[in-house]
Amino acid sequence: MASGGAEDDDGGIPLDIDNVHMLLQVEQEQIQKRTFTNWINAQLSKRTPPSFVSDLFSDLRDGSRLLDLLEVMSSQRLKRQRGRGVFQQRANIETALNFLKKKSVRLVNINIPDIIDGKPSIILGLVWTIILHCHIEELASTLSFSSRHSSLDSLASLDSWSGSPIPASPVPPGQTSPLHRRFRISAKKALLMWVRDQCQKVGCFVSVKDFKSSWRSGEAFLAILCSLRPQLVDLSLVQSRSNLENLEEAFHLAERKLHIARLLEPQDVDVDDPDEKSIMTYVAQFLQYSSDMPTPDEHLEASPSERAREVTCWLQQAYDELSETWTAAENSSYAEKYQVFQSLASSFTEQRRPVMTLFSAIRRCPELSQEQHALRTAWDRLEEELQRCKADLDVSLPPPLDSVAVWLKRAEAALTEEGETVKEHTDAAKEARAQQDTLQTLTKEMSHHVNIIDTFHNMDDSRNIIVPLEKFDEIKRRLTNVRVTAKYQGIKLEYKESRHTVLDLLGRISAKVQSWKAPYRSQETVILLLQDWHETVERQGLLLILMDALQKLKERANAYTSKAALDSQLVTRQVKEAESEAALVTQAVTTVRTMMERVVSAWETYDKCLTSLHTWLAQKTQSAAEGTQDMNEWSSCQARVNEVGNLLIEVTESSTSLVLAEQLSKLNKQWAECMKRTIFIR
Repeated sequence: MASGGAEDDDGGIPLDIDNVHMLLQVEQEQIQKRTFTNWINAQLSKRTPPSFVSDLFSDLRDGSRLLDLLEVMSSQRLKRQRGRGVFQQRANIETALNFLKKKSVRLVNINIPDIIDGKPSIILGLVWTIILHCHIEELASTLSFSSRHSSLDSLASLDSWSGSPIPASPVPPGQTSPLHRRFRISAKKALLMWVRDQCQKVGCFVSVKDFKSSWRSGEAFLAILCSLRPQLVDLSLVQSRSNLENLEEAFHLAERKLHIARLLEPQDVDVDDPDEKSIMTYVAQFLQYSSDMPTPDEHLEASPSERAREVTCWLQQAYDELSETWTAAENSSYAEKYQVFQSLASSFTEQRRPVMTLFSAIRRCPELSQEQHALRTAWDRLEEELQRCKADLDVSLPPPLDSVAVWLKRAEAALTEEGETVKEHTDAAKEARAQQDTLQTLTKEMSHHVNIIDTFHNMDDSRNIIVPLEKFDEIKRRLTNVRVTAKYQGIKLEYKESRHTVLDLLGRISAKVQSWKAPYRSQETVILLLQDWHETVERQGLLLILMDALQKLKERANAYTSKAALDSQLVTRQVKEAESEAALVTQAVTTVRTMMERVVSAWETYDKCLTSLHTWLAQKTQSAAEGTQDMNEWSSCQARVNEVGNLLIEVTESSTSLVLAEQLSKLNKQWAECMKRTIFIR
């Protein structure tokens, strides 16, 4: 046993350091599983009808409850496959992951097969990603930080211990809002900043520096409760109680009085190394409660419809103000226009809170009222106008930077185009090829625009900056993103083209195999089909073309999976399926040729033996004399005609089969009568 071990709870054999580490991991996994399960069920209870997760690792495997969760979080209906088969499971999970990717949520090493297998680390990683991006970040983005403790000095103090410098803003000091600066930090820091604000608001000076040991005493939880509902908590009692007692008090009050789901137990927090993700998830619920609370200037008696009308009116006024201000700035310098836009954008962001609060309530409504529809329309209209101003800002760049902005817009649009809009594999392959050509053109054009950026002199004659440095850096970042994305997208499109080419070839060959299969109409039909087989397989070399395409697919799949961890499992499966189908098709091509050759030979034998037997039987009725050797030969001939005739009956169309059956029946009757006469004469 290695030294430095820890003795187990029973005082028995000490645990190896590695075993202790593994034990802690298992305990952390169980805490996360319980926390995330409780959080999901708290969200799913808002659904109509509500759904429920019993075992996190098994209940998300079919993708159905995963889609339920995303529908609750986004207020959008998502298409889903009904049924419990693997296909339906895979399709539902793929829909969920694609939805997250379209929301710019980065998924690392989260694969469909691992979710179907219920792998704990993958399931926990996926749920945490959803919590962070669809819940915590969304809540953090609505923070107004309007309290007296929300100054930039407070933000600077947060960054002082985190070691993260505050990025410079192009907006002059008089026009900078705290929220604008806070949006530049992570959701984790913003949530932590909110916690510190709540603690300071009630005179609690507990040091909250993280989402781990800072929460062990329970004082931070109670301070937040006191800030939200002052009458609930007596902070003077905190020091006289144990950690577990404080935590139990906080969790109990939050659940009973604020209806905040109890995601954690005191024993989960009062440990040396509490789970950060679980605590963040729980604390975010308090922020949710705070966001749903009416602000001091809101009328407590106002109905949801009245509040929706008020906010809609504000949005309409903001739209008019935005349009008028932007029009007035039309003839200003670029730097001035940029500052105006940044000011408008930050002001718009700062006023999002009442809208986000109403949207949070709307999510729980099965149907939107007329006022809520008007609110959504006004919000979308204002966001579209803001995007229009942003696009106009790009076009207004001084030449030749304006040409770079125009090119970037075209390039980014090309890189975000949804592929596979066609159903036929041949068309999909052509579409992928066309998209590759577009990317190649963009890549060739890129060096020209990079050169423009590198050689642009960003100062006028008075040595004033023409384009604010942040905007200049934004253009550089966009160019870099286009270059990186184009390279990745090109590899992906090469794989798509190869895959659809292989699938097209497999489809064409499979269709040919079906045309070469029974039932056959006539002997001439089989001969023509056999000729078509030789034309397709030997002269055109369709199987060889398939093998070459399959090899290229494997090469491109390897290149693609080395760059795309998310799709690697899917691509590997697709290639294996293509290889398996190609092997089956190749075997079918060989088998059907053998069958056609056998049928042609059988027909020749049938016609020859049938004619000979008819002639012999006609002669036999006139002459009874016949040698034993000759009778044996004709018996063999009669057996052969029945053998090949029965084969032809099996592989021909019903009309042809019926004719053949009648011919054989008539022949066999004649043969039987002939045999009777021969025996009687003897």
